[in-house]
Amino acid sequence: MIGVRVEKRMLLHVPWTLLGATLLISLIGIYNLASASRAPAVPLWGPQSVYLVVSLLAALVVAVLDYRLIQQLAVPVYVVNLAMLIALKFFGHTAKGAESWFVLGPLRLQPAEFTKLGMVLMLAKYFHDDYRPGKDGHYGFLRLLAPLALALVPIVIVLKQPDLGTALMMTFTAGTMILFARVKGVVLGAVGAVVLLGSVVLWNDWVRPQSEPRTTFIRHRLEKHQDGRIATWLDPTLDPKGRSYHALQSRIAVGSGGMTGKGWRQGTQTSLRYLPEQHTDFIFSVFAEEEGFLPCLVLLVLYGALLLGALGVAFTARERYGAFIAVGVAAMIFWQVFENIGMVTGLLPITGITLPLMSYGGSSVLSVMLGIGLLVNIGMRRHIF
Repeated sequence: MIGVRVEKRMLLHVPWTLLGATLLISLIGIYNLASASRAPAVPLWGPQSVYLVVSLLAALVVAVLDYRLIQQLAVPVYVVNLAMLIALKFFGHTAKGAESWFVLGPLRLQPAEFTKLGMVLMLAKYFHDDYRPGKDGHYGFLRLLAPLALALVPIVIVLKQPDLGTALMMTFTAGTMILFARVKGVVLGAVGAVVLLGSVVLWNDWVRPQSEPRTTFIRHRLEKHQDGRIATWLDPTLDPKGRSYHALQSRIAVGSGGMTGKGWRQGTQTSLRYLPEQHTDFIFSVFAEEEGFLPCLVLLVLYGALLLGALGVAFTARERYGAFIAVGVAAMIFWQVFENIGMVTGLLPITGITLPLMSYGGSSVLSVMLGIGLLVNIGMRRHIF
């Protein structure tokens, strides 16, 4: 009978390094939020602690569920997530120009966070069910149409909210899983050529004087503020008191921390509220200013340990389904960390992406912890089936 299943020998295979890194990052996040959200703002570390406890309990439930039940739930979870995204159009709360949240009293639920995980489960099920050994197992153009459609449907809906940042993270996550499925060399070559050609066209278009009209297909479909973020990333001096202001303030905060930082609650950029969204998108800037380069390096090592633990689960998974879930969860976390730290340091354009387990937000913490629960489940059961 499929349901909750825990055996003593499973505990021998719990990925403790993965769990340890996850808990340490979460505790650092709460410690950092206590500074980022100090008076006169709401002290957000308290609600975040509650979100963390609830998320840990949810992860425990996922970890002890029978592996086969999770596989059977992949399609329903995917469909429910799509339905929630569509429902946002009718019942969602609009904030900062995007319909991304359901507001339930004091709680705010962001369906896109859970859709990322639902997409991972659905793609993992597809690649597991579609497995063909030998040379026929490599994916060509036609065989990629189905997984591309499964990924593009939620991505397009999220993009229409509009939430470009989350849509990009979902795209990179799906792309990583598809590459893991053994894509034919001719497909990789074609994709690389298209990306290279598109990059050249977009680069030439974005570096043209701002007074000239936007000419490319993609730029015509970007929101004005999204286009401005990319333009100011290419030239930070373009509008220092306007569109470039947030990026410049973040770089000042990161750089002013030095090696050891200014001290907890001593950051001037943070205390004077120069940093935008310092409890969510720019939480790493707060940490860098107050703790300095060395603690930031420790934080990156912890993220590295988490990701290596996730990849370890992927490569030791007994079944193809578990391996693809582990790769998907690892990709989901990696791309968010990469983009968030890249944008606050000026290496990448600002896209409004939170830093996993560090930024404030119940939906974000819960979705990541559910992913961790899946990893623990797969790791514990690698010698069971």
